[in-house]
Amino acid sequence: MRFSIIIPTLNEAAGIEACLLALQALRADCELVVVDGGSVDGTVKLAMPLADKVLVSKPGRARQMNHGAGHATGEVLVFLHADTYLPAQALELVAAHLDGIHQWGRFDVRLTGPHVMLKVIACMMNWRSRWTGIATGDQVIFATRGAFVAAGAYPDIALMEDIAFSKALKKISKPACLKAKASSSGRRWERHGVLQTMVLMWWLRGRFACGADPDKLAALYAKGRLWTCG
Repeated sequence: MRFSIIIPTLNEAAGIEACLLALQALRADCELVVVDGGSVDGTVKLAMPLADKVLVSKPGRARQMNHGAGHATGEVLVFLHADTYLPAQALELVAAHLDGIHQWGRFDVRLTGPHVMLKVIACMMNWRSRWTGIATGDQVIFATRGAFVAAGAYPDIALMEDIAFSKALKKISKPACLKAKASSSGRRWERHGVLQTMVLMWWLRGRFACGADPDKLAALYAKGRLWTCG
């Protein structure tokens, strides 16, 4: 089974080398595809020696991941954020769980950082995902190429593309919810305040479910708060 790990980036110079170095041992069984959305901090230059393909597309995580999938050669597509690390034996676990019942899935997640609430938030994310069958990008969504195509790829929206993609994939098969934990940075949670970010994310998901404009939700997400004044 051939894998392609697709990593969307935008100004990730501080961490892209560490991200790609952690994946080097997997390159015998997979290709590493970095898709940059217009970084101005040297991300592309740093990624080139450590990836099989470094592509450039218009910015937007969904657009970048779809662009990477279009140039990838793997039978299985793994979508990895630049601040997230795979668990041990990740590809073996994916291969073992993609069967006639499951054509896509995700890992459990742990959020790294000193704040004690990050562990609680990660547990809530994992429980909610297991209950609803919906995955977030931090949980490293993976899918067979056939499922990716059948789901219509990631919708080209500014926010919640992972939620919408999961819902489309659920129509194809149940997700494989792997208990092995991917490690994702809690930097955004800590930057804007853990409790405030938690409330914000709940509110954004609720508004998205009610049909709110993803562009307007993305503006609030970028600010890291519910209010727009100031």
